[in-house]
Amino acid sequence: SEFEAEYASLFSEEMGTPAKTFRTALGALIIKEKLGTSDRETVEQIKENPYLQYFLGFSAYSNEPQFEASMLVHFRERIPRELINKVNRFMVKNSREIKEEENTEKKLESETQSQPENRGKLILDASCAPADISYPTDLNLLNQGRKQTEKIIDILYETLKGKLVQKPRTYRLLARKSYLEVAKKRKPTVKQRRKAL
Repeated sequence: SEFEAEYASLFSEEMGTPAKTFRTALGALIIKEKLGTSDRETVEQIKENPYLQYFLGFSAYSNEPQFEASMLVHFRERIPRELINKVNRFMVKNSREIKEEENTEKKLESETQSQPENRGKLILDASCAPADISYPTDLNLLNQGRKQTEKIIDILYETLKGKLVQKPRTYRLLARKSYLEVAKKRKPTVKQRRKAL
């Protein structure tokens, strides 16, 4: 980036060990300020936290200190206020551009929102789709069928109320009672299941 080149211009390529990147230097100072820690605590936090190491631009986690605590003093000396102000202006400008792009994309989507054209075939594999299929021995199926049949009888009786003298018997209370007796058991036997039918 442009800031990396400006930061690198402060160092000599021939003398000493290679300098830390601008991202590492500025990131370490940001971490220190955000966490409100001392220089030593900041280096410890960076050493222990893979997210902070990623924020500083390291590609892999290392439980070794990435730099000495005294390097933070050098980072503060090497990064002048003008450079920090440039970074801030760049970030604000970037975020505004991104928001403007998102707004224009949303406008374009809303203007050109039409029904997509059908093209090709869609092949679905339902072998791993969840299915609420009951076992054939499940008494719950029979109970649901009983309830639906009772609803149908009630609806038909309402339409034929004047023609019928008495509502047909359904024994719904007895059926529900025998169903609940078996349904509440942990492992009902075949005999108990047949009796409930």
